[in-house]
Amino acid sequence: MEKYAELREAVEKVELVDAHAHNIVSLDSVFPFIRCFTEADGDALSYATHSLCFKRSLREIAELYGSEVSLSGVEEYRRCSGLQSITSVCFKAARIAAILIDDGIDLDKKHDIQWHRSFAPIVGRILRIEHLAEKILDEEAPDGSPWTLDVFTAIFVGKLKLFSLSDVTVADGIFGLKSIAAYRSGLEINTNVSRQDAEEGLAEVLCAGKPVRITNKNFVDYIFTRSLEVALCFDLPMQLHTGFGDRDLDLRLANPLHLRTLLEDKRFSKCRMVLLHASYPFSKEASHLASVYPQVYLDFGLAISKLSINGMTSSVKELLELAPIKKVMFSTDGYAFPETFYLGCRRIKRSNKIHAKKSSARKAREVVFTVLRDACVDGDLSIPQAVEAAEDILAKNATQFYKINVAMESIDSKHAICPNFMNMTYNSSQNDIALVRIIWVDASGQQRCRVVPARRFYDVVVENGVGLTFACMGMTSTIDGPADGTNLSGVGETRLVPDLSTKYRIPWAKQEEMVLADMHLKPGKPWEYCPREALRRVSKVLKDEFNLVVNAGFEAEFYLLKSILREGKEEWVPFDSFPYCSTSAFDAASPIFHEVLHALQSLNVSVEQLHAEAGKGQFEMALGHTVCSCAADNLIFTHEVIKAFARRHGLLATFVPKYALDDIGSGSHVHISLWENGENVFMASGQGSCYGISKVGEEFMAGVLHHLPSILAFTAPIPNSYDRIQPNTWSGAYQCWGQENREAPLRAACPPGVPDGLVSNFEIKSFDGCANPHLGLASIIASGIDGLRRHLRLPKPVDENPSNLHADLQRLPTSLSESLEALEKDDVFKDLIGEKLLVAIKGIRKAEIHYYEKNEDAYKQLIHRY
Repeated sequence: MEKYAELREAVEKVELVDAHAHNIVSLDSVFPFIRCFTEADGDALSYATHSLCFKRSLREIAELYGSEVSLSGVEEYRRCSGLQSITSVCFKAARIAAILIDDGIDLDKKHDIQWHRSFAPIVGRILRIEHLAEKILDEEAPDGSPWTLDVFTAIFVGKLKLFSLSDVTVADGIFGLKSIAAYRSGLEINTNVSRQDAEEGLAEVLCAGKPVRITNKNFVDYIFTRSLEVALCFDLPMQLHTGFGDRDLDLRLANPLHLRTLLEDKRFSKCRMVLLHASYPFSKEASHLASVYPQVYLDFGLAISKLSINGMTSSVKELLELAPIKKVMFSTDGYAFPETFYLGCRRIKRSNKIHAKKSSARKAREVVFTVLRDACVDGDLSIPQAVEAAEDILAKNATQFYKINVAMESIDSKHAICPNFMNMTYNSSQNDIALVRIIWVDASGQQRCRVVPARRFYDVVVENGVGLTFACMGMTSTIDGPADGTNLSGVGETRLVPDLSTKYRIPWAKQEEMVLADMHLKPGKPWEYCPREALRRVSKVLKDEFNLVVNAGFEAEFYLLKSILREGKEEWVPFDSFPYCSTSAFDAASPIFHEVLHALQSLNVSVEQLHAEAGKGQFEMALGHTVCSCAADNLIFTHEVIKAFARRHGLLATFVPKYALDDIGSGSHVHISLWENGENVFMASGQGSCYGISKVGEEFMAGVLHHLPSILAFTAPIPNSYDRIQPNTWSGAYQCWGQENREAPLRAACPPGVPDGLVSNFEIKSFDGCANPHLGLASIIASGIDGLRRHLRLPKPVDENPSNLHADLQRLPTSLSESLEALEKDDVFKDLIGEKLLVAIKGIRKAEIHYYEKNEDAYKQLIHRY
């Protein structure tokens, strides 16, 4: 028995996952069949028949068909047999289990993706981002108005998000995005293109006329960056063309080493990227990148079918010199002709005596076998390890990378092209979803939802939203009706438009999904009262004026209460009476928290730690920091999860600031940091300030401190909030800041891992669980912008209990009335937050004050609202 028979059999047996291919064209397409063998075009095609690739490949195709070994003989066989027949022959011989198709090449008379499903069990889509952008710009802008960067971005990102819903239907879903930036402007991608440069790039593209072809580097990079942001939200991989291609490509700019700046950008460190075509002739460079960057993976399609046998083998060997085997994937890069799929999957020749159709072979298997056999000969791999490597490279790596759930069962040849034969399903198939909850948070901080059947959600609501009365943004914590003075009533309707990047299966209700919503007057036109849009507006100002992004991380404090009957009446009392950080307290609540943590993980919410707090039945959960809009979304999901799993255990979770006036209050402290180009710039550099805070960090924080009395109207939004903000309760009662001073409302923080003397973020303690997190963060950023514009400076830090200095320090508002009075005198928020939204917020706060002044015990009912 041959020494490497086990490896040979494994390579031959595995059903291939082709992770990168293109559409097949009709036989009468003007696209010439000789392009099956070459990347050449035009006059260069006259030399294509003299390449090693052509001579070998033509012979293999002729042997497969049993036709004359000539180009005319093969073409005649194709015409006589028909496209359906030759496609069946090629795909059956290739034994491909799944194909992912980039349909962004505009080939003459190409078949759509659905057509290909007759020949492979699973056919998915890879969305080419430049092609999508060009198709958008080929159309007229909405309402016939001129294209602007904002209008384009809204439509482009919206379509990306819609296409990214792989659970809409099997046919509509995509498995990843793809960029051909290497063809257009090169791989030295700038992920921090300024707004002005992007606008000028768009103008240049439009001036060139239609059909649109995007070649302006700034605009290419802008599109790429926006696409990466969507890919990150949906955990979709990004394919990148690297290395050689047709003559439209400047090979010098296609070296993957140009990607280093992108790969070093911490914003996208979790975005998985796959370098296509083995990056040939830069295979060694690609291998290096995959070895040192966790987000980089490799695909050796095209190199397999277009090089000599020695070139193919050498290229794959170079990839495996440094790259982990788990990061290397196969593809055919098949396009236009079914023969290209066959040529990319060569079988191993077992014996010269075997019939030509059996021995004619498919290159990928032969190359992989040769490379892994040589690794065994050299002692790099054992035979069992080589067998595992073959299965990984040819199928399993791509299955996991692209989230295709494949049962790799052996397929009898007569079933090889039957779509239902293999047990293959999309990982995110949601056919069992019955209902979708559309969630919003109103200006009083209450989380609300509309629920629609899943069919209607995907057929209608995704595009058009759900109607909602204007009155819903004028409601208070006391009554479900609009407050006087908000200018909102039952007249008028907004649309709840789901943000599909926030859609998840509900962990505690498996047949339901939930999604956060934006508020639009009509799809594509945000309503000025939308809290999520308010945060986007101020974040955009910060980015445009100062090139800064705010990261935030919340610490959510809450009580777990149980129901008892006392004199025939229901009362909610603490779940336990254990002290701060008690192990017994955690033991008592551990079954709940295991479920909570598992659920949050499924929602991509990072939890850094949790512990029992000082109140009876009180706990705190610290969330990981992320870009502020996501941090606000994460806090909303965290509230939903904690409340839901508490209910499942017969308990009630409440985030009310002062559930019991004689016990410790609950806050939602938020940690704030400033980032520029993926780096934390809140922290001082070598020549920073004496506080360990950078100049921009100090100015931003000084603005927050200056406007803190007004900010409280957003972050401490109900009268009960001020029962919490008291001296000596670690809630921050005086207008000051301190270094690691938990009695100060603003605390400069130096967490473990940060160099001594430096500050990585600051904590705002005057933020509680009744605040709308988007509005609260918007008020903080608006204040920071004012600090940056006016170059405000921090006063000296308070390094002792501020109560000891009460005669010298300004007391923060002691009531909602005082914070509202401060807001009335503060002009900064009108422009940055929006005047109409500000009027509504003030009206709601006035109604809260009026109601609770007359109903002193009404706060006890807040546990059922927050």
